[in-house]
Amino acid sequence: MAFFLVFILSLPSTALAFVGQGKVLFEQKCAACHTIGGGRRVGPDLAGVHDRHKEDWMLKFIKSSQAVIQSGDPEAVALFEQNNKIIMPDHLFSDDEIKGIIAYIKEAGGSSAPHSGGGQVVVETPSEPTPDEILLGRNLFQGRVRFTQGGPSCISCHHVRNDAVIGGGVLAKDLTLVFSRIGKPGVQAILGSPPFPVMQAAYQGKSFTPEEIRALTGFLQDADREHAFQQPKDYGWGLFNAGISGVVLLSVLCALMGWRRKKHSVNQAIYDRQIQSE
Repeated sequence: MAFFLVFILSLPSTALAFVGQGKVLFEQKCAACHTIGGGRRVGPDLAGVHDRHKEDWMLKFIKSSQAVIQSGDPEAVALFEQNNKIIMPDHLFSDDEIKGIIAYIKEAGGSSAPHSGGGQVVVETPSEPTPDEILLGRNLFQGRVRFTQGGPSCISCHHVRNDAVIGGGVLAKDLTLVFSRIGKPGVQAILGSPPFPVMQAAYQGKSFTPEEIRALTGFLQDADREHAFQQPKDYGWGLFNAGISGVVLLSVLCALMGWRRKKHSVNQAIYDRQIQSE
């Protein structure tokens, strides 16, 4: 009997711990891309997600969304299309960890009733970055200023259309309009806790400082606002002219070097020696 009472009394604390663990995991792994009732960020708003999808389906989708999508599951394919085909990384959560996250979302977000954002990106009024923050963010983005922890510069993989920035990489998404897509909280969340496997590997043990996050966010906010006034850069003719100039320069150098070494043909020199010996 005593054991039974202890068991009954321990149920609430066990449930709280379960939800608490879900909250920790959500904030560590999910909050960069999702909100609960705050509107769409990189991925959909998860308020009421337990009403929209069955638990078994969510267990499979969260572990490997692409596997479910590629299996032709219509629910997964529709969700993928609705979110601009942005790939959600696979997660190594156990079933209990996912259930804990869902329990936390259920407790924090209530039902799937429309929230104030109406399923759209919440319109925010972010504070304006200072000119110094924009400049520092631009230099960090291009690698002119190194990150404190030694992480690679953003331009290695990303491009931003900005007259003050040289062309960036194409390995990852163009960030010119990222501020409009996911807002200041989304940008800061991704920089603070990268959700993408490649980015996680690149910055493992090399996280951004709060100052660097503010500066990069400020630069991206400014780039987004000014993008309509920027001219797309075309390096084609510049590279072509540089190549032609290099070929001409090398040709001239080779001609000058060979001029002194070979005034006459080799056969002429042999012929002259033969004549002299006779």
